[in-house]
Amino acid sequence: MKTIPDKNFNSDFKPPDSCISSSTIESIINAWQETGIDLPLIRPDIPTEDKELLLFYIVDCIREKGGEISKRAKVIHLAMIYIHLTRNGKERFLKILARHFDVNIDGLEQKVQQLKKAKNDKESIQAELLLRDALVPPRVKLLKQLITIPNGFIFLKDMRCDLLPLVKTDPRLKKLSDEIRSLLETYFEINLLDLKEITWDSPAALLERLFEYEAVHAIPSWKALKHRLQTDHRVFAFFHYRMPDEPLIFVEVALVKGMSDNIDQLINYKVKPGDPAKADTAIFYSISNTQKGLEGISFGNFLIKRVVKELSRDYPNLKEFATLSPMPMFRSWLEPYLINGGNNFFTTDEKKQICKLSEHSNASEGLLKILNIRNWFKNNEITEIVKKPLMRFAAHYVFNVKKPNSIKAHGPVANFHLTNGAKIEHIRWLADVSKRGIAQSAGIMLNYHYRLDKININHEAYMATGKIHASSDARSWLG
Repeated sequence: MKTIPDKNFNSDFKPPDSCISSSTIESIINAWQETGIDLPLIRPDIPTEDKELLLFYIVDCIREKGGEISKRAKVIHLAMIYIHLTRNGKERFLKILARHFDVNIDGLEQKVQQLKKAKNDKESIQAELLLRDALVPPRVKLLKQLITIPNGFIFLKDMRCDLLPLVKTDPRLKKLSDEIRSLLETYFEINLLDLKEITWDSPAALLERLFEYEAVHAIPSWKALKHRLQTDHRVFAFFHYRMPDEPLIFVEVALVKGMSDNIDQLINYKVKPGDPAKADTAIFYSISNTQKGLEGISFGNFLIKRVVKELSRDYPNLKEFATLSPMPMFRSWLEPYLINGGNNFFTTDEKKQICKLSEHSNASEGLLKILNIRNWFKNNEITEIVKKPLMRFAAHYVFNVKKPNSIKAHGPVANFHLTNGAKIEHIRWLADVSKRGIAQSAGIMLNYHYRLDKININHEAYMATGKIHASSDARSWLG
């Protein structure tokens, strides 16, 4: 087939619904143009008649025949195939990798029998090594080759981003995802990351990414962003040296007096800012991961500790480090819990009041009916009646409800901070009355307290036994 000239190739090409970044696509295209290989023959949806050809290309890469130049060209060609695929094509490509290039079960059984028949240490060791190699799927060799192409580990990260939405329904795709994550952990090891403060003077493209990536409290305007970058607020992020304009994770901090109990007071740019030099507490109010392909690789615990060191150095007046954190899964847990007759936390008087207010004979279902009233939190009569039972439910949820077959807290935010060695200091009533805050957590938030002299003790206790360190104020809601 005749090679298509460079000038006819659309270097701005980007498939719809793709996680592959434009810069990575450009790097792969440039590398492909240097190889002199024709455009891929595989059509974007990988129709059935193209499957055998794709299998041939993958096998050819895994066998690694030929010199270094030809081997590299084959892998780049395969990457070119991938970036030209539609969303359906990518799904088919990933399923082919997951199902056709997994561990050879028959070969594995043979290696196990060789190990069982070993007569001495030499034979045992040899059989163990053969068994170890047999446990590694052939596709791992291809994944390692993909890392070697220009921006290869970023390409692999973006490929995993395409893969993650599919893993819940296919365990083999989940296994492939875990293999890619294991490879990426080496390239995104914490010592390879730089902590930088993002300021109002940072490049506009980077500031725009904060709008895009903020996952906890949306930034509504440039004025709001400026408020979070100046005055008594700071934003810090981890960067990889190969992705200097792409934060991997960032944290937003407010320097205030006392432990904050209301998120609007922290993020509303109309609120008069304080003087950082007079602050005694740093409140971490938002932590956002930005790279979906790196899901499962934890940076947040290192980020918080590094930022604490930075702030302690720059503001010696700071004595306390804490968060004002959401409970994003509380309402989704609460509704089925109440409907299914879970233990409730109503007093006799509260049951009567809720039943009367909701016009429902059952207090549990009556509470849910009240929570579905628009702007219920603005009605003083309602909030006075539902506050105590809701706070008890929230306390029960954060202290007692665990992930299935685990000692870890059910809520992802709680598990994150408790794993990092934080202590639950306060459960805050109506701390977030935004639409999202009400829908996810009935407006309730938590202060997680990071005491530097207790972080390691708290971490070890939680990881070993699930023990949660908390103040008497937080525990008082358990009754």
